[in-house]
Amino acid sequence: MVKVDINHPNIKAKFDIKDNELIAIVGKSGSGKTTLLRVIAGLEEARGLVEVDGQKWLMNKSSLPPQKRSIGFVMQDFGLFENMSVIQNLLYVDRDLKFANRLLELVQMQDLKDRYPSSLSGGQKQRVALARALMKKPKLLLLDEPLSALDANLRSLMQNMILNLHNEFNLTTIMVSHDISEVYKMSNRVIQIDRGEVKNIKDIKKEQLFILPKLVDKIYDSKKYQFIVEINGTLNIVDVSKDIYNKYNIGDILELYIS
Repeated sequence: MVKVDINHPNIKAKFDIKDNELIAIVGKSGSGKTTLLRVIAGLEEARGLVEVDGQKWLMNKSSLPPQKRSIGFVMQDFGLFENMSVIQNLLYVDRDLKFANRLLELVQMQDLKDRYPSSLSGGQKQRVALARALMKKPKLLLLDEPLSALDANLRSLMQNMILNLHNEFNLTTIMVSHDISEVYKMSNRVIQIDRGEVKNIKDIKKEQLFILPKLVDKIYDSKKYQFIVEINGTLNIVDVSKDIYNKYNIGDILELYIS
């Protein structure tokens, strides 16, 4: 069981997470999602409580150092050591070669274990970062939009890989994501944060929190950009910006959630 009740200048949050649960955090950019993960990891100071399996990582102003917290953290920028090979990146965390090789097999990187990060694709780097995060056999896995830079096919592959690892190691996982179809696919519950405060905590398997409009056509003329989207079997025309128009392809699920 994970208990969080924190007070930070940029985020106030109170919630519990059951063992082996995968929780998604959603909210607009700047709402405090990454700060929340960093406080839980001990990378930012805060007051309050962070308790994991009865061990108090944060109690009022008393804080356990990050290196003593049983956490795996996967960030957007991968955070790999460029002067170390794939296998060396894992062994830097723990010298358990057998376990490192097992993880590389699970993330399909065993054949590239002697390569250096500079020679890897974004998807391959993300797999290495995920394997390295699991080297400590953490009680809690934190994922800060780990798939945001990947294309749709790679993102789907990594979603399945994360779910398999989550189940394989009986992890408790907190994932920040802007991709609502990803959230819906992967998580048990979703926590919505707005302006530094928790606004909703909902079980998405039981409640219809999300609308998942599908893009069925795109319209452009000299004056405006439009999407034709299908929502619950009904077609709707939506005006969009040029950036949004170029971002999505026909057949994509658009990233919208009900606040």
